[in-house]
Amino acid sequence: MLKQRVITAVLLLALLLPALFAVNPWPFMGLTVVLIAAGAWEWGRLNGVGSFRAWLGALVCVLACALAQQLGWVLATPPFLWLLAGALWVLLGAWMIQRGVSGWALWPRAVRWMCGLLLLALAWLALAQAHQKGVNFLLSVLVLVWAADVFAYFFGRALGGRFFSFKLAPSISPGKSWEGVLGGVLGVFLVALVWTKFDQSGASAQPSFFTLILTKGWWVAVPALLFMAAMSVVGDLVESLVKRSAGMKDSSGLLPGHGGVLDRVDALLPTLPLAMMLVVWI
Repeated sequence: MLKQRVITAVLLLALLLPALFAVNPWPFMGLTVVLIAAGAWEWGRLNGVGSFRAWLGALVCVLACALAQQLGWVLATPPFLWLLAGALWVLLGAWMIQRGVSGWALWPRAVRWMCGLLLLALAWLALAQAHQKGVNFLLSVLVLVWAADVFAYFFGRALGGRFFSFKLAPSISPGKSWEGVLGGVLGVFLVALVWTKFDQSGASAQPSFFTLILTKGWWVAVPALLFMAAMSVVGDLVESLVKRSAGMKDSSGLLPGHGGVLDRVDALLPTLPLAMMLVVWI
C-alpha cells in the first residue's frame, strides 16, 4: 500500500508540477479539467445515478469549464459567483453535518447529483483563476489546506480525546477530534506567518493569499484564516458523509493507494472558491 501511494504521488507530481510552472496556462488548465471530470464521475457513482449519468456528469463538468473559459471567467469571474459558491458551501455544509448521514439520502438523487457538479465546476474555476493570479497565490492556498490536514492528523493522533471528551462528528467520521481541528488551525496560522515573511523578503513578485488578506489588517486576516481552516474541515466531512451514505470506503480506485480523486481534493473544493470570494470581496 505504501509503495502504491508513493508511486501514485510521484506520477501526479511529475504531471502537475511542470504544468503548474509552465508559462502557458493551458497544460495546467487541461490537467485540472481531467481531474475535475474524474471527480464528477466519482460523484455520480457515490450518489447512485448509474454508469451512464456518472459519465454524463463528467462531460457536463468539462463543458462547464470550457464555457467558463470561453466567457473569460478564468481571467475575471463575476463576483456574484464567488458569493454563490460561499453561500452554497456554508449552508449546504452546515445542513449536511447537522442532519448527518441519513439526512443526505432525503434529498432527491438528481438534486444531489447536480449540486455536486455545480460545486466541482466552481472549484475548477477558482483553481484556474488562482493560477492566473500567480503560482505564489495558488500554492499559498493549497499549502494552507495541506497544512490544516497534516497538523490535524498528527494532533488528532497524539492528543485526540485528551482535552475534549466528545468527538467532532462521530456519526460521519469517528476518527476526527476537536484536538485535531485545533491542530489544523495552528498549522494554518504557522503557514500564514512563514509565508508572509517569505513575501516580505521580496523572494516572489506575486502576492500570496496571506499577504492579500493581511493588507486589510489582522482583525480581518484572523477571522478569514479561521474561516478557511473551518471550511477545509467541512469539505472533508461532507465527502466522508457522502461516502458513508453510499456505503463506500473510497470515492473510487482511480489513484492507487490514495482512493479516488475526491478523497484527495475534498478539503480544496470549498476552500479554493472561498479564497477567491475573500480576496474579491474583502
